Amino acid sequence: MEQKEPKKSLTREELRKAQKNKARHQEEHAATNERKKPEKLRWRIRLIPIWLRIIIILIIMAVAIIAGAMFGYGVLGGGNPMDVLNKETWQHILDLVNKE
Repeated sequence: MEQKEPKKSLTREELRKAQKNKARHQEEHAATNERKKPEKLRWRIRLIPIWLRIIIILIIMAVAIIAGAMFGYGVLGGGNPMDVLNKETWQHILDLVNKE
């Protein structure tokens, strides 16, 4: 009958070397796999198209300008906020600015 040799336990240093070698091997394997794959052009399907984004931004800007003018005229200026939407109000403001 043959006797089996007892299994040798690895020291911490040997275990670290083995882990480093394994990690290096995996990195090399991943790098070679990346090189082998042909690059494909991937088209991204957008949830909101660019032209619609531009329109949405313009609408948001218009609402912000109107809301700011209403706040400024109504709260800070002491007038009726809905008067900002009247043409006469803007004509009066332009007459004050362009006064000669």
